[in-house]
Amino acid sequence: MTAELPEVAGPGSTDSPAGAAGDGDQLTGRLRAICLALPEVTERASHGVPAWFAGGKKSFVQLWADGHHGNRFPHLWCAAPPGVQPELIAVAPGAFFRPPYVGGRGWIGVRLDVPALSWAEVAELCKDAYRTAAPARLTAALDQPGGRSHPASGSPPAS
Repeated sequence: MTAELPEVAGPGSTDSPAGAAGDGDQLTGRLRAICLALPEVTERASHGVPAWFAGGKKSFVQLWADGHHGNRFPHLWCAAPPGVQPELIAVAPGAFFRPPYVGGRGWIGVRLDVPALSWAEVAELCKDAYRTAAPARLTAALDQPGGRSHPASGSPPAS
């Protein structure tokens, strides 16, 4: 993962989660397609919000479509490799933040109401979160030719 800012998609663009920021069902649907395209991912509510789990056990993404506590904007909490959280926050403090509770473990808060953030970037963040949380056998399966992975559009893979 790099700390580059994503390409600007523009307000209301279908290429940006900001276009769906007021629609929790649309945000959930796009994230569901992205996360469930990864090997052995399950979805269930955690703390009252949609969350995705690698191998059915380890949470790697949570969606707070209506915000959480003082953060009254739609956002994700994503697991992240060591050192990535402060790097992303330094490069794009308007898009990334340290979330409560899990921020001390390096997780990233990702604002979904920022027009400069594309769905392709959200998909990459989710894939990196998966790699951080998933057991080695699942990340190895992801890296094999033909391994399940989501396309950058966030659409589920074709059957």
